[in-house]
Amino acid sequence: MIVLRIGVYYASMSGNTEAIADIIAEELKEQQQEVALEEIVNMASASELLNYDLTIIGMYTWGDGEYPDECLDITDELEELELEGHPFAIFGSGDTSYPEFCGSLNQLKELLEQQGGVVLHEPLRVEFNPEPEDEEDIRAFVSKVLSELKTRA
Repeated sequence: MIVLRIGVYYASMSGNTEAIADIIAEELKEQQQEVALEEIVNMASASELLNYDLTIIGMYTWGDGEYPDECLDITDELEELELEGHPFAIFGSGDTSYPEFCGSLNQLKELLEQQGGVVLHEPLRVEFNPEPEDEEDIRAFVSKVLSELKTRA
């Protein structure tokens, strides 16, 4: 079995996205993968995202679909970075009462692909804090992403 180095980076204000990140990291570890779990605000540079076989990025959506403030430096840097086919997966939490549910994830997917990255699966969107039924979806998301990554190898 091939062990992958996977970076899980997230931004969380209320703890919802962090809870999703924790479930993702736990599922990856259960599947014998090497996982680094890190808050986006602790990143020195966007280039850190490329230090892994797979990078999973999570964030909440601010306002009507914008990136969270703590992600702006990294997203600005990403606009200048050549991602050369690097594989990514995206997740986040949001509120369906807004016109664009988890809108920042759509922006991030577009940015990563524009810069040459490959987003392996549709972004995982969870409303608020993950409930037990969401955990099943989160674990399925991890399995699908790993499966898509292996078929690309």
